[in-house]
Amino acid sequence: MSCRSTWKKTVHVFDKTANGGLQQVVAKNAGDVEQIRLIREHLSHIAARFTQGDFSGPARIHGNAMPGLAAMSAGAGQIRFVYGELPNGAQIDYSTDQPELVGAIHAYFDAQLSDHARHAVSGHHGRHHR
Repeated sequence: MSCRSTWKKTVHVFDKTANGGLQQVVAKNAGDVEQIRLIREHLSHIAARFTQGDFSGPARIHGNAMPGLAAMSAGAGQIRFVYGELPNGAQIDYSTDQPELVGAIHAYFDAQLSDHARHAVSGHHGRHHR
């Protein structure tokens, strides 16, 4: 699933937290079973790759200089990436006890918000609960 190909059908939520952040992708149409399946497949794949220290996907899409990406890659073993399903999509909970990695996650979320433009919101706009 390409993020760019589904932007019109999804909303990306990036909610910074004290220990990292929560990334959610939800289908705009809660009845779009295919889109929800694609979101879940995509985010579970991302969480698995990040857990293995592989950040090549975001680097390909957003560039190697994407804020936070190099630090997250270097410190991947100290970040937990926990995938979870939502009724209309999925989420990844990023968490760490390392303040410099929390900063990297926050920088990465800010860059994602900028890149996804009108198809993304920061978490303080309202979270899609499990």
